[in-house]
Amino acid sequence: MFLIEIGAEVQAGSLSLLADTVDFAGDALNYAVSLAVLASALALRARAAMLKAVSMMGFGLYVLGAALWAVWHGGVPQAVTMGAVALLALSANVAVAWMLYAFREDDANMRSVWLCSRNDAIGNVAVFMAALGVFGTGSAWPDLVVASLMASLALHGGWTVMRQARGELGDDSAKDHHGHVH
Repeated sequence: MFLIEIGAEVQAGSLSLLADTVDFAGDALNYAVSLAVLASALALRARAAMLKAVSMMGFGLYVLGAALWAVWHGGVPQAVTMGAVALLALSANVAVAWMLYAFREDDANMRSVWLCSRNDAIGNVAVFMAALGVFGTGSAWPDLVVASLMASLALHGGWTVMRQARGELGDDSAKDHHGHVH
């Protein structure tokens, strides 16, 4: 989906599609990290979650910066391309979120994977709504608003995962190598 969205984003000129594209790339990295540390100790999984939280927050800041730039320098995106790609991405993300639903309350590592998938599905609906708004108004503002909201969601999700991972590291630091609490 990342490759499909990057091509569509370039063609459509949509910041909300850019937000979704960057998010898909980050998710691919997050899934790879999650799989790599799945059977590892809690501390390693928590550190991996912290890395993912930083990437989520970095994505959010990047998209907010791009949205601010586009207020003065951007054009009107292609609504039909935005909408079609949003629906295709939504079907992919709903399938992944459904598979991960049972793991949403596990450690910070699995919570970050669940949050990414859930946020992606929400983001796809938002991009579709932005496409309708762009189509209806002929303005880029619906796209800019949705891109900014998606960036805010990434910042909030990253902060949530970071807090949980820090808590898990704090809990783990109170244990010795046998798992006994001191």
